[in-house]
Amino acid sequence: MTISYKWLNRYLPEEIPAERLSKILTSIGLEVESLDYYSTLKSSLEGLIVGKVLTCEKHSGADKLKVTTVNVGEAEPLQIVCGAANVEAGQKVVVALVGTTIHPTTGESFSIKKAKIRGEESSGMLCAEDEIGLGTSHDGIMVLPEEAVVGTPVADLYENYEDHIFEIGLTPNRMDAMSHMGVAKDVLAYLNHHEKKSGQLKNPTITSITNAKKAAPVSVQIENTEACKRYSGVTIKNIKVAESPVWLKQLLQAIGIQPINNIVDITNFILHDTGQPLHAFDLGKITGNGIRVKNLPEGTAFITLDNKERKLKADDLVICNAVDEPMCIAGIYGGAGSGITEATTNIFLESAWFSPSVTRRSSLSHGLRTDAASRFEKGVDISNTLKVVKQATALILEIAGGETEGDFVDQYPKPVEPAMVKLKYHYLKKLSGKNYHGDTVKNILGFLGFTIMKDDIDELTIEVPLSKPDISIPADIVEEIMRIDGLDNIEIPTVISISPSVNEQAALIGLREKIAGQLTGMGFHEVFTNSITNSKYYDDATLGQAVKMLNNLSADLDIMRPQMLQTGLEVIAYNKNRRSKDLRLFEMGKTYSTVGNKYLETKHLSLYITGNVVKADWQQKEQPAGFYDLKSVCSRLFELCNIQDIKFEPVEAEGMLNAAKVVSGSKKIAVLGEVNNALKESFGIKDPVFYADILWDDVLELYSHRKITYKEITKYPAVERDLALIVDKEITYNKIEEAIAKTAIPHLQKTKLFDVFVSDKLGEGKKSMAVNFTFLNESKTLTDEEIDRMVSKLLQQLKLETGAEIRQ
Repeated sequence: MTISYKWLNRYLPEEIPAERLSKILTSIGLEVESLDYYSTLKSSLEGLIVGKVLTCEKHSGADKLKVTTVNVGEAEPLQIVCGAANVEAGQKVVVALVGTTIHPTTGESFSIKKAKIRGEESSGMLCAEDEIGLGTSHDGIMVLPEEAVVGTPVADLYENYEDHIFEIGLTPNRMDAMSHMGVAKDVLAYLNHHEKKSGQLKNPTITSITNAKKAAPVSVQIENTEACKRYSGVTIKNIKVAESPVWLKQLLQAIGIQPINNIVDITNFILHDTGQPLHAFDLGKITGNGIRVKNLPEGTAFITLDNKERKLKADDLVICNAVDEPMCIAGIYGGAGSGITEATTNIFLESAWFSPSVTRRSSLSHGLRTDAASRFEKGVDISNTLKVVKQATALILEIAGGETEGDFVDQYPKPVEPAMVKLKYHYLKKLSGKNYHGDTVKNILGFLGFTIMKDDIDELTIEVPLSKPDISIPADIVEEIMRIDGLDNIEIPTVISISPSVNEQAALIGLREKIAGQLTGMGFHEVFTNSITNSKYYDDATLGQAVKMLNNLSADLDIMRPQMLQTGLEVIAYNKNRRSKDLRLFEMGKTYSTVGNKYLETKHLSLYITGNVVKADWQQKEQPAGFYDLKSVCSRLFELCNIQDIKFEPVEAEGMLNAAKVVSGSKKIAVLGEVNNALKESFGIKDPVFYADILWDDVLELYSHRKITYKEITKYPAVERDLALIVDKEITYNKIEEAIAKTAIPHLQKTKLFDVFVSDKLGEGKKSMAVNFTFLNESKTLTDEEIDRMVSKLLQQLKLETGAEIRQ
């Protein structure tokens, strides 16, 4: 937000130094990010004088140069070589004498030196306006009016406007401060409170308007009363569109607005002065002398002021003429067919309230971010539309002439009632940390425009002005009081009493960090993908339970993620396309679904492995990733979670080959496998990708029920035996484990498959599985006889359950 120091002081009872004003603004929540000096002249123009070109001859050594003699008021004229095409004898020009430092509009400053140009001496420079900081034109040298006196300093010909410009970091809720008047109200409230004064803003006097009793020549009809709750306007005839007066141009230029003509400049001035946007229509271009505020069908063509055709949306609010032709996208941008031109003599001036949400949606969808839209989308003061249009009318009559035709239009179908907020004094003390006297509270609120409707001993009932639509709860009122009184005035207590909080989720959060640390140590990188994704990745069955976006801003991001795999494949494809092929990735995220009228969130830990798990070097060959690499990682993670009674069982899983589910008891806690070719190819991935989807909520539930027990390390040795078992090819190691579990041998500590061998020598349809058995008795050393009995029992059970035989 840009604020002019001189403009702001137009409304304050007394002038305040710029540095002090900067501190006041910051203390009341309008943080000053910068305070800069502004001048219409980029330099003092020192050393520049008025000269007269006496002669102008073509340079003998260069086609584009001319040799001139220039009278600068001295005894002898100066010879100056000039390259401008428009230089002629008899002109009054700007001359930079030797030794003068000139400051261009753009670029570095430089000094004028006596020089020889293609053999001709040059004692100075004839200047263009951009070369001395007076403009941007470089079409030729500046030609001064004939009445300019030779030898006069150029600085005497120009009035320099000086100002200080505040750049305020305005928070989105402070629409009431998006104008010089709004900022002035806050500054005055601060001064009145801290200096115990009762100063008033110097509001502009609105000249009384004649012809106010006649009917308005332009009728107004609001068809969408929710998007446009108030519409005011006036017809002004016989104006003259011309250049604005100097004071108006200076104020606008100081805050970075280029003057256009008096009508447009006045609407811009009122916008930045009061915060209320205005729009002027050429009356002769309003077909049927009628205005309708409505929505038009989707796709209606409309040419805006920048001469671009735009297709209107069905929810765009549009200002139309009497035959429903669009003239303006309400609150955002005008149309080329009804804009003000130099030939305009009659206008209709609009001042309205448009819905913030409607304005913002249309502004974003059409890519039109205008000053007016930025005000409407935050909410303008609906009570101010008529007052502001009267103020603007008075300025137009003063500057552009003309007279009003008929009465002011003011369509206000459902007047908005001000919000009422109740504030208890004990709540004010609790939230602010300070005991405020009741009179102090009421005075501050009065200075800010609030009305005390009821004053009880412990509570105030406060009417909120319509200029502050962001205020609706007691905490908002407390904030207003504190910022005007000053946050620095809140005493810091010597003792602070707090109740320590207990985080019941600390252990679960700690587990997450533990798992993330383990995965990082195993070479994985954590990724974060967008929870909003593209519906084209999923089939109709999945989409039937998906959470769809109602207001998606992109066609590629239209649903909440129903599965984790697809967004992970996006990351893998992105990296592989950039020649990063060996990837180990993990993500902790959520999926979303619907069941009836309920929305469900499910937490997942996703693992991805692709490429090589061992890179080739002089000692070893490369080793591509496989299913069992991923299985090993999952087993390690479940071990960290103290979930040990797990089983891997074959399962059919969407988008995966050779998938297995992981179960603990009767609960499924994960699915892992290889991503199938069809799904990989849809993302442009050729290499195998192995994926594990761990249901994190189920893991946490099992983890929370596990108890950690500690025992002394045994002093007796463990004994290992290896058995090579010949079984049918369809027998899985899982069946071997189940058979072993049925023996219930107390001293069998663990089993491990360490080799699988397949050969025709073993018999048709047979394979060899080498299993390691570890036995341990924690109270004594096991004997060979005891171990043999346990092994014999194992073999009997394995033969019974799986038909296993010892390989000879």
